[in-house]
Amino acid sequence: MSTNSRHLSVHIDRPVAEVYRFASDPANLPRWAPGLGGSVVREDGHWYVETPEGRVRVKFAPDNEYGVLDHEVLTPSGETVYVPLRAIMDGEGSEVIFTLRRSPGMTDAEFERDAGLVGGDLALLKRVLEAGDA
Repeated sequence: MSTNSRHLSVHIDRPVAEVYRFASDPANLPRWAPGLGGSVVREDGHWYVETPEGRVRVKFAPDNEYGVLDHEVLTPSGETVYVPLRAIMDGEGSEVIFTLRRSPGMTDAEFERDAGLVGGDLALLKRVLEAGDA
């Protein structure tokens, strides 16, 4: 079954290594992706985020030199959601690209709502990094 995807991106006026270093640290998620959850803890080698739906486990791709920030979110219901995310060089800055996948049964309104939330998270990531708050 194919899925509908939308690529959302933001240019960040910071070197790609700095963007990758900040965004790949799960402890920083509440600073730039508050829609995912408010608190992050590391227990028994795993990262957990408290969300309105309950506790989720987040697992990022291993450290790499290619800017791959893909991660999996294991939901309280046991579903694993794969999230493609990249930081690529864009001149002296970076572009962060998030691929939003439409879940089966998701309405147009829900997909648009999620796109808005992701866009807000990317804008916040840009503000945090460009302000030097990272």
